[in-house]
Amino acid sequence: MSLGVDPQDQVSSEALVAAVPVASTKEHGKSPSRIAFDRLRKDRMAIVCACVVLLFILVAVLAPLLCAIEGQNYSDFHTELVDEFGFPTIGPNADHWFGVEPKTGRDLFAQWTYGARPSLVIAFVASITSSVIGVVLGLTAGFLSGWVDRTISWVIDFVLSLPYLLVAIAAVPIVVQVAGGVNALTPQDNADIRFFVLIGVLVFFGWASLARLIRGEVISLREREFVQAAKVIGVPTRRVLFKELLPNLVAPIVISLSLALPAYIVAEAGLTFLGVGLIEPTPSWGQMIAKATTYYQADPLYLWLPVVGVSALTLALSWLGDSVRDAFDPKTRR
Repeated sequence: MSLGVDPQDQVSSEALVAAVPVASTKEHGKSPSRIAFDRLRKDRMAIVCACVVLLFILVAVLAPLLCAIEGQNYSDFHTELVDEFGFPTIGPNADHWFGVEPKTGRDLFAQWTYGARPSLVIAFVASITSSVIGVVLGLTAGFLSGWVDRTISWVIDFVLSLPYLLVAIAAVPIVVQVAGGVNALTPQDNADIRFFVLIGVLVFFGWASLARLIRGEVISLREREFVQAAKVIGVPTRRVLFKELLPNLVAPIVISLSLALPAYIVAEAGLTFLGVGLIEPTPSWGQMIAKATTYYQADPLYLWLPVVGVSALTLALSWLGDSVRDAFDPKTRR
């Protein structure tokens, strides 16, 4: 007895079987980075957090324009708007959208918008610089091994063993003294020195952990077939490092960079609050928080403005970093 098969069903089955490998090949043909960015575009939390971060960046970039619309400047004093005890006599109004600063009468909206600038600049510059240094040294140590690996590993261990807060506190007066001392510097020069010292401290302590991570990844990759094939055909070491190995390290680099940004924003605000970060005339959220603790009961808005700014930006960057980590690591799911 023979079983009859409908020719149309046979054709449909063959067409279905033939179509499956095509779709599968198209999906597997994407690079890991392309797949990760596709996941990010579908992640609503990542989109919302990216919009919040973009909003803060626009506020910082457009601070002069926003203050011009309000009609105020962050450095103008309005002592007529504070009483004899230094407390503001007005609240938020059409002329001063967030009110005025106690004791000086400076506009709080202008202080807040300009205060976002150093936090973002320090965070982005320190994150990118420390990432570049960490990637280069991690690649070099993991690939070359031998005495180069031992030397770089020793430097990494030495940096990670140093007390971060004590070095940050000691670095500012040392650099200021080398530059001529506080009395020989103008307030702006002193503020600029502190700005660059703060970036230097964050970079100094930020590259080591990424370098150790990249070194471990490179050690696991250097014995792979594509690396060995590149060595056999005589590809230069620099090309092997940056053309063969580096594209396979995009995931840990992007994850590390996304998680470093909020950490550096908090570090800048914290060090400024402790008095070893930014100072006048450079506006900063950390300075506003430090000054507002004295006037919290009488003028709570003065404290909540920078606290909300730091918290919202840090939270958005942290959640965005979690989304980036999940996108690049398919085994992780929230």
